[in-house]
This record gives sequence, structure tokens and C-alpha cells, in this order.
Amino acid sequence: MLEPLSVSLAGMGRAKIAVGDPVLICGAGPIGLMTLLCCAAAGAEPIVITDIDQARLDVAKEICPRVRTHKVEPGISMEEAGAQISKLAGGNLTTALECSGVESSIAAAIYSVKFGGKVFVIGVGKPDINIPFMRLSTQEIDLQFQYRYANTWPRAIRLVQSGVIDMKRLVTHRFSLEDAVSAFETSAGSAKTGAIKVLIQSEV
Repeated sequence: MLEPLSVSLAGMGRAKIAVGDPVLICGAGPIGLMTLLCCAAAGAEPIVITDIDQARLDVAKEICPRVRTHKVEPGISMEEAGAQISKLAGGNLTTALECSGVESSIAAAIYSVKFGGKVFVIGVGKPDINIPFMRLSTQEIDLQFQYRYANTWPRAIRLVQSGVIDMKRLVTHRFSLEDAVSAFETSAGSAKTGAIKVLIQSEV
């Protein structure tokens, strides 16, 4: 669990999230929910999180009651999605942390942040994607990416040991090493199983 936490910490560090910053988190998977915990601990406000799965948004609300959740409906345009998200945040989003890597989600994030804002892509997607270039250009929105992290584990360990970050709710399933196949199947079928983070444990 320290690995996804390290991903989130690295992203927050490079995106320079500070106390009181209005933040959008796109994607309520393991990385998105971990990023939510980190943003909440850092004092970001308001925080909006989006996903296509209401169950995951419910988990987001459970681990951070003050978060504002937005379910992305299929077929909606990126401009409309951005407008809805911006309205939910009060129109002041300065930073979006995109945790899914999905093209449409990145585009919606670009349409969500205000002039001079930043979209920081943590998620990994397809090799080639289309982005609303003119929206970025005319609104002077910075687009940044992350692929690796370094020197985050000591900080991650301190945060968990002290209780500042409580990741226990994100572990939804545990399997023995002998049941590893079932673990992968549970993780792959998360839409049906409700899996967020599936752990394989060995007593060896």
C-alpha cells in the first residue's frame, strides 16, 4: 500500500498542492482515493472527486466526508462535464489531479480548471491521446505529467505510522498466495466485486 501512496505523494509534491487550494481529483480508483486522502491531509479545500462508478464515489465520501463527489454520465461532452465540475467546486478550481489516464477525463479536467490553472496527469493511459489544445492555450492552463516517483517512502511510512493517512478502508479483499488467481479475477472484475485494493498475502 505504500506504493500507491508514494505515487500520490509524488504527484502532490510536483503539483505543489497547498493548504486551502481548490483541487479536482479525476478517478476514484486506488490512486485517486489515495490522492484524496493526501489532499485532505494537506488541507486542500474544496476537493472534488469524479468517477463513473457511484460505489467508488461513496467510498470517497466515507473516507473524506467533506469531499464533493461527481458521477460522470456516459455520452456527456467534455465541455459540459467540465462546466458541471467547475460549478460543483464553486468555479475556483486551480488544480486538477487526473488519476485515471482516460482521454475524456483529462479533457474534462482541462475544461474544469480556471484561467492559469494546472492539470497534473498521474494516471497512465494510451500511447496517443487527443487534448483540447486551444482550451489549454487560450486559458494558459499548464499540463504536466508524472511517470515515476523517488524518495517518497520515508514520508509515506511516517504518515501511515502517525495515523495521518489511514488506508485501511481501501483494502477491500485479501487472499492467500494459493488463491492468487481468484485475487486477480476479483481485481479485474471490480465493477461487480466492488474491489478497490486487493492484497495477496503470504505467510512465508
